[in-house]
Amino acid sequence: MLLESPPKPIGEKRITFRDLDWSSFKQIQQLLIERTRARFIYDDGVLEITRTLESHERFARLIELFIRILVVELGMKIKTMGSTTLDREDLLKSAEPDNGYYIQNYALVADHEIDLEHDPVPDLIVEVDITHIDINKNRLYASLGVPEFGRFNGQAWTILCLVDGAYVERDRAPTFPVVEKADLYHFLEAALLDEMQGYFILNKSLSKLRLKPAKR
Repeated sequence: MLLESPPKPIGEKRITFRDLDWSSFKQIQQLLIERTRARFIYDDGVLEITRTLESHERFARLIELFIRILVVELGMKIKTMGSTTLDREDLLKSAEPDNGYYIQNYALVADHEIDLEHDPVPDLIVEVDITHIDINKNRLYASLGVPEFGRFNGQAWTILCLVDGAYVERDRAPTFPVVEKADLYHFLEAALLDEMQGYFILNKSLSKLRLKPAKR
């Protein structure tokens, strides 16, 4: 099932640099980060700079709302990292995902600032990519060891789980196994017009599973 929508809009504007060493990448990042809200992703010499547009941000924020509702209703705990930079100079990789979350490993990171030299990577990374990208994000996040990677291209939601160092597509997210892809599509269809209506639709779907909301 795909999200019913008109032809995909332009969600991002990107520029790519190649054959950059780590030092050059960090210099460019430092120079531009103070002047632009662009995001940077670096993979072994290739730097992609992305400026997100409205459709990208809309989907990213709604998917985050979807995840937050699930966490609350399922009685889970979460530490949200947003687009916090994930730097691994030793792997020549750096990423600024749309959304990153600690859920399974919440207790390990809840009380301090994340340091990837000592802490695990986020349990779940979410990326919205509506337009073409040059960097293989599946390979990048697999190299970083991210257990679950959710991707949305403006119409379809892909769930990827790390198995033996590579991603395998699944029908359901291991973090939220009671939820189907259709639940996200129904939520987005409604929330794009009325975010509260999206909440009510998701809540109704969860109620059918006889899930008790977490105590507030």
